[in-house]
Amino acid sequence: MLAATGSARAELLIRITEGANAAIPVAVVPFAESGTMPAGDKIGSIVRSDLTMSGQFNLLAPEKMLSLPSQRSDVYFRDWRMLGQRYLLVGQVSREGDQLRARYELFDVNREQRILGETASAPASRARSLGHHISDKVYEAITGEPGVFSTRLAYVTVAGQGEDIRYRLQVSDVDGKRSKVRLESGEPILSPAWSPDGKKLAYVSFETGKPVIFVHELATGERRKVADFRGLNSAPAWSPDGKSLLMTLSRDGNAEVYKMELASGDLTRLTHHWAIDTEGSWDHSGRGIFFTSDRSGGPQIYHMERLGGEARRITFGGRYNARPRPDANGEYVYYVHQREGEFVIARTHLDNGQESIVTRTGADESPSLSPNGRLLIYATEQDGDSVLSVVSTEGGAAYSLPAAEGEVRDPAWGPITR
Repeated sequence: MLAATGSARAELLIRITEGANAAIPVAVVPFAESGTMPAGDKIGSIVRSDLTMSGQFNLLAPEKMLSLPSQRSDVYFRDWRMLGQRYLLVGQVSREGDQLRARYELFDVNREQRILGETASAPASRARSLGHHISDKVYEAITGEPGVFSTRLAYVTVAGQGEDIRYRLQVSDVDGKRSKVRLESGEPILSPAWSPDGKKLAYVSFETGKPVIFVHELATGERRKVADFRGLNSAPAWSPDGKSLLMTLSRDGNAEVYKMELASGDLTRLTHHWAIDTEGSWDHSGRGIFFTSDRSGGPQIYHMERLGGEARRITFGGRYNARPRPDANGEYVYYVHQREGEFVIARTHLDNGQESIVTRTGADESPSLSPNGRLLIYATEQDGDSVLSVVSTEGGAAYSLPAAEGEVRDPAWGPITR
């Protein structure tokens, strides 16, 4: 049985596993409220949780606050300096009919200056979206980089056994909340990939008894079969302009990386080698690709600076390096790396070739970077649980998203669309 659906499912849980060193002290005061608030987490709680997840901030617990101001006239900066806070966020939330209206201000405590002030609104049913929006604004005001709290995750859950096994393609907030099933099947679903506008997912489904690539319109649920060739159809990856997909096909007898123009279906073969070439991913320029190949005797990462051009080997540490995921500024490529019998996520600096280990949980796979390059999500196991783990790419902070039941795998971090 196959079903495309938007029904809610059990959300992923969130578990903070490690704090960051030298995190920035920030106080988020519980927002003052007027009117009937929707059930669920308060706006201030959502912001505190988001900023904590980023790994870059140390949030002051509300019970340690000396006062609970909601506007500048109520703020005594001396108290917040005494508490060691560098930034202070205060605000008010009111309900006007079906709308929530939030007025908030962010202050530099030492300078006693307001660095951000805004009024934002959202339907009462989308209180979490309003909280994530405020988090993004606060994050950007402090760090100078865009926040990713309003982005989404796609992933696959697996529950049941034998004839009762169910594969579910799900989409949620970055904290695992508001999860919805987009596709349910008794056959495997693999490799979800977001379109640049965040409106579509490409993925591999075995619903016909073989691997086939589909493009799924999230708003309507409409699905389109785009690659159903003889043999392997796998590893879809969107081009930066959203007009084409990289994919791995074995239609000519050997696994090679192709580019498909989605409007016309035209195919261009990009790799030509007797070895297995797979897992293509666009580089930061949008003109070249990274891919995995075993042409050197085992899986390694290669870079092709222009489509169809010569491929240059990138990874040399160890005998297994696969599933490349480059960052957005062309500094690093991340990948699955085998070391001492364990699988971890590593990265190589593209200028000097230096390799470093990012994760150490030991059974790590399917890396995906946040749009700002600050966080990395991947699938792994912790204490016998199947989880998605999120770590700071600079180390020192992490949280995990265990499945409520069964397994969770193949995470894909969605784009910034605001």
